[in-house]
Amino acid sequence: MNDARVDYGVQGGIARLVLNQPSRLNAMSFEMWSALPGLVAKAMADERVRAIAVEGAGDKAFCAGADISQFGEKRASEAAVAAYEEAVRGGLAALAECEKPTMALVRGICFGGGLALAASCDLRLVRAGARFSIPAAKLGLGYAYTNLDFLVRRIGLGAAADIFYSARQFDAQEAQRLGLASHVWSEESFAQEADAYLARIAANAPLTLRALAISLRELAKPEAVRNPARADAAVADCFASEDYAEGRRAFAEKRAPDFKGR
Repeated sequence: MNDARVDYGVQGGIARLVLNQPSRLNAMSFEMWSALPGLVAKAMADERVRAIAVEGAGDKAFCAGADISQFGEKRASEAAVAAYEEAVRGGLAALAECEKPTMALVRGICFGGGLALAASCDLRLVRAGARFSIPAAKLGLGYAYTNLDFLVRRIGLGAAADIFYSARQFDAQEAQRLGLASHVWSEESFAQEADAYLARIAANAPLTLRALAISLRELAKPEAVRNPARADAAVADCFASEDYAEGRRAFAEKRAPDFKGR
């Protein structure tokens, strides 16, 4: 399993987390799940990073789900199952709670835990030809409540019930109709369109992006446990920033702003 890893790099203000196990269609090993929180924290701490993009190595798959070849070792006892589920939960939560925008770039197969991973991001940029499925019911395994929650938040209880109960596959166009795919681009134009979209986000004010991400995280919670004060404080940081003054100057001077994140 030494070749199973999550690669990290920063380019153009975007931290790219690449799920890298192409021999198994980028299936997530225990070690890959465990690496995600640290990599997200690294992107959070890097002032160059405006947003985070998660993608799969190669063109065949975003992620085929959890690496079933490890189940005999990593899920052989009650304690092992608990440790594995905690690693998955921690990886998903790191993306879902991140204070920077998160995007999944989906090419090819997006199954099981891979779909939960994509659903934990703010947006899913999808290449035509991608295929989606939650095959848990065909495998006889229990699907964790936390993982189910991410999909229900995106598409609602009824659509999620259909996907889980039937364990069927569906395409990028249906994913878009369900509200799961934020954008779908052709196989020929996907790389260019996705890069342009990421560049558009990276050009925006970092503190505004942070405030929006925080507000979205709070709105995703049940109303009784939301913390509006946290969101309000992030908004106040925007108005007190040098970037706010720069944005107004750039607008008046009819030029692109040069945001610094302070």
